[in-house]
Amino acid sequence: QVQLVESGGGLVQAGDSLRLSCATSGRTFSSYYMAWFRQAPGLEREFVAGISWNGGSTYYADSVKGRFTISRDNSENTVYLQMNSLKAEDTAVYFCAADRTLGHLTPAEYDYWGQGTQVTVSS
Repeated sequence: QVQLVESGGGLVQAGDSLRLSCATSGRTFSSYYMAWFRQAPGLEREFVAGISWNGGSTYYADSVKGRFTISRDNSENTVYLQMNSLKAEDTAVYFCAADRTLGHLTPAEYDYWGQGTQVTVSS
C-alpha cells in the first residue's frame, strides 16, 4: 500500500511559479513510476507529467512542456512538480499518482492516488 499526500497548491497570478510536492509512505517508492494529473471543473482528469523510477526519463503533456518540470527524490520519498509561467488554463486540482508500470497516461491505469491540491491562476 502506498499513501500519497500532495501540498504546495495555492492562488497565484498568471506568470507566477509554484512547486507542488507529493510525499509518499512506504519503503518501495523507488519502484514506482510517478505522475501528476490535473482536473479542472467539468473536465476529465488529464495527464500532466510522469517520471521513471530513477528519474532518468520524464514525460509531459504538450500543454505544459517547457513550463513544468517533474522531479523526484527517492531518499525523501517525494516527487515534485515545478510549475513556471502559469496560465489561467492551468487552474485545476492537481493529483499525484503512483503506478508500477512506466508510461501510463490514463487515470484508470494508476494504482494509487493522493487527495489533490488546488491550483488557481488568476489572469
